[in-house]
Amino acid sequence: MDIPEKKDFRGANLQGTNFEKADLQGADFYEANLRLANLQGANLHSANLYGANLHLANLQGTKLGGTNLQGVNLHLANLQGANLHLANLHLANLHLANLQGADLYGVNLQGADLQGANLQEANLQEANLEKTNFQGAKLGGAKLEGAYLIGIRFQGANLQGVDFHEANLQEANLQEANLQGAKLERADLIEANLENANLQGANLQGADLQRADLYGANLQGANLRGVDLEKAHLKITDLGKVDFQGANLKGAHHLTIDQLSKVKTLYDAKLDEELLMSLKEKYPALFEVPEPQDLKDQE
Repeated sequence: MDIPEKKDFRGANLQGTNFEKADLQGADFYEANLRLANLQGANLHSANLYGANLHLANLQGTKLGGTNLQGVNLHLANLQGANLHLANLHLANLHLANLQGADLYGVNLQGADLQGANLQEANLQEANLEKTNFQGAKLGGAKLEGAYLIGIRFQGANLQGVDFHEANLQEANLQEANLQGAKLERADLIEANLENANLQGANLQGADLQRADLYGANLQGANLRGVDLEKAHLKITDLGKVDFQGANLKGAHHLTIDQLSKVKTLYDAKLDEELLMSLKEKYPALFEVPEPQDLKDQE
């Protein structure tokens, strides 16, 4: 297709159009119909796609840095390896979109819908993900350092091994999410919903879990050294082999002797007095100084 000099496509019907490798830098596609369009490898840097329809469009490897994609429909679109550096995707529909390996550094995804999207190996560093819906999304290997995650929805999402180091996940919904082996050191999980989540082998050292809901969660073998679980809900939570060294468990709800009898250690942990006395009487080994190797692992 011949590209007009002014690159003005506002409201145009461009369904199925082939724009492969086209130079569309700064183009105006305001509310244009680009359904099924081929934009593979095209340069759309700083373009305006506000409200455009890109349902099933091919944007593989496309340059979308600084592009305005507010309210755009990218349902089932292919954005594999695309560059969306600092793009605005506020309230965008990315339901079931393929964003594998995409660069989403610093993007605004506030309120966007990414249900079932593939974000494996994607770069979401410094992104604004406030109240973004990632329900059922795949984020294995994604980079989320420095991302704004307050109130995010990760229900049933695959977050295995994801790095949430020092992330702010206050009030996040991680219900039934797979966080096996996730890195959550010093993460803020105050009032987060982790009901039935899989945190097996996760590293939560120094994390803040005050008032978090861990009902039915699997924490087997997780590192919870120095965590704050004050007023957290731990009903039928699996605490097998959990390292609670230096943790604060005072005021935690539904915590039982049976649960704590299966942990790795309670050395230097803070517990409600009644629970503490009973455990020391029945399971004194839990309060012994950890083995030298365990202390070395903590460093």
